[in-house]
This record gives sequence, C-alpha cells and structure tokens, in this order.
Amino acid sequence: MKNLLEEAERCLQCKNPKCRKFCPIDTAIPEAIALYKEGKIMEAGEMLFENNPLTAVCAIVCPHEDQCKGNCIKGIKGEPVSFCDIEAEVSRYYLENVRFKPAKKREESVAIIGAGPAGITLAFVLAKEGYDITIFDAHEKLGGILRYGIPEYRLPNELIDLYKDRLRELGVKFRPNTLIGPVITLDRMLEDGYKAIFIGTGVWNPKPLNIKGETLGNVHYAIDYLKAPQAYDNLGDRVVIIGAGNVAMDASRTAKRNGAKEVFVMYRKGFENMTCTKAELEEAKEDGVKFELFKAPLELTKTGVKYIETKNETDENGKVYTKTLEGTEGFFECDTTIIAVSQNPRNNIVSTTTGLDTNKWGLLVTDEVGNTTKKGVFASGDVVTGAKTVVQAAAHAKVVAQEIMKYIEENK
Repeated sequence: MKNLLEEAERCLQCKNPKCRKFCPIDTAIPEAIALYKEGKIMEAGEMLFENNPLTAVCAIVCPHEDQCKGNCIKGIKGEPVSFCDIEAEVSRYYLENVRFKPAKKREESVAIIGAGPAGITLAFVLAKEGYDITIFDAHEKLGGILRYGIPEYRLPNELIDLYKDRLRELGVKFRPNTLIGPVITLDRMLEDGYKAIFIGTGVWNPKPLNIKGETLGNVHYAIDYLKAPQAYDNLGDRVVIIGAGNVAMDASRTAKRNGAKEVFVMYRKGFENMTCTKAELEEAKEDGVKFELFKAPLELTKTGVKYIETKNETDENGKVYTKTLEGTEGFFECDTTIIAVSQNPRNNIVSTTTGLDTNKWGLLVTDEVGNTTKKGVFASGDVVTGAKTVVQAAAHAKVVAQEIMKYIEENK
C-alpha cells in the first residue's frame, strides 16, 4: 500500500497540468493534491464532489492509464503520480462525513429515469438547487451499472449506499422496481406535473452473437450474470467468456471467484486489439484467467464452443481486419459459456412514447445538451452514446442538468 502523503509530495504542481487536461470531467488535480498535503481533507473532498458527484466511484473505476495517470509528467521517465489513490481516500472520507441540508425548495418536479451514473449525478446537481426530484429505477437498489454491472470486489456496494444516504438528505425520492413504459408512461408523468423528465437508463439488453445455441441452459449473457452471480450456482468447473471488453474481464474474474476452476476468455483477435483497459487485462491474468485468442465462435453446444481460427490482415489502405481461416474449425470444451459482446438499450420507454426518436442502434437521439425529440424530455449516458465510461456519463449529465434548469425557467 502506497504512503499517500509521500505520493502527494511527488506531484510537481504543473502550471498546465496534463493530468487535468485529459480528465473528461476537468478535475482540479493539483489543487486537490495541495489541499490533501495541507491536511484539508474535507475541503479537498468538497471541491472534488462539487465538480464530480461520482468522484469516489471514478477514483476506482476510471481508465486512469488513459487519463490522469497516463498523462502525468512524472510518468515520462518514471512512475506517474497515482492521484486516483488519493482521490479515493479523500472522496470516500468526504462522502462518509458530509451531511447535506435540503436546499430551499422549488415547486418544480423533475423525474429521473435510471439510477445509474448519469441519473445520480443529475439528481445531486438539481436537488442541490432545490428541485423536487424523484428517481425511478427498474432495479431494487440505487446504482444502476455501478451496482449491477461492476463486481463487488471492484466497487463495494456499501460505497454506493452512501450515495443514497446523501441523496435522501437532499430530499430526493426513490421509486425502485419501477420499469417505466409498461404501466407508467412518460405522457402520464408529464400529466402528473413533472416539468422535465430525464432518461438515463443505460444499456441493459445483451447483444447476441446470433449463432446457434444461444438459448441453451449452459449459456448466459455477462450483463445478466453480473447482476447476481450468486444465482448462477451451476457454472461447472470450466467456463468460457466470449468477448474482450471490461465486461468480459469482470465476468471472467467473477466466475473465477465463484467456484469455476478454469476460466477462459475467447476472442477473435489478439491482446493488442482488446477493448478492455490494460489494468483490467493484467488483473484478469493475475486472477488466473486464461486466454484463447484468434478464435471466432461458430456454434454453442451443451459441452462447449465450436470455433474457427482467425488472423489479422492489413488491407491496401493499411487498415487491419480479422480474417477467418478456412479449414481450421475446432471445438473447445467447457461447462458454461458466458457471452460478453456489448449491450443495447431496452425499448420499453420508446415503444410506449410518441415523438421520442432513436437511431438505428436503438439509442436515443439528442442534441449536444441532452434535448431529445420530445419536448421536456432529456437524456444522457449510455442510452444515448452506447456503453461508455462512468466519468463520461457524469460529465455530460452536468451539462444536461444546466439545460434542464434553463428549460424549466423558460417554460414557467
């Protein structure tokens, strides 16, 4: 464990800090480190929280190697300053010790559909301005992808519970187990007096491989598995994960922690093509996860995966593509197959709402500040962009919050 005060002392306090420049939410990193060095933990925590309500989460789950840590000047010739470790300690301490008082109440009500990163961020911004906020979510507890998509060993649920405690102090109401669309529609909500509605429902429908065998009893989708891995008590000894993103790494490590003796990641390309972060990949290797590369699945069976071998080729324009190799079909034995090749949004809201447009991928169409094609309805996060990072969802939710407040003022 690093001595965080010594780590803070290593910061050069750059006048034009690249760490901040490459942070998607513009975290004042040198300033936070300076306050930490002075022992002003609550002041540092407040500054971080006011800029990013999810700072305690981002300190854990952000791809730091591509952002603050990966652009630290100290990292050019040595070890970069690990601001994320300092941020984690400061932000957690602040979240545990701060107590919010409800702001002067405004009359206007805002509905937030989806209790994930975008919804939580928006709720804090608007509730602190006095708006009457109700969060609706299809799950039992607050957190969305933070609770039901990121494993407990990476992001403790009790940290997410702190967010609900702080939101309650601000007067935010929470309606769990409520899927908007089938019973409660957007039009009903507008009729009930909500001045604006925000959709931040994420992407919860697994993307299929569209090959034979996906409905078999020993085949699961990673986004479903990660919601409640303890419910999958018959994975067997040998598990294969198909995919190579962060969700695939999370599923592989979770399976390893839940009794599988051998866990393999099958991917149609090589390590250098994987979409997961380097840190997630290395941690999966450390956990004993094995890799079957350059194999594309052809069919899923009760006893394993039929595949064909592939290789990377470069076309005349220098673009790399993956080519299947005829005559190289094989079979990989396993007890369970878990598919982790991205997610799509559900259509429960769109199918029951007029005037709400989506693109060809089923994602909501918005302008740059979150206005959908339906007046008074806003959206942000993965349901607009597809699966992105938590910090990107938080950063854009702040922009949308300002647009919602502007809209309410203009339509009094």
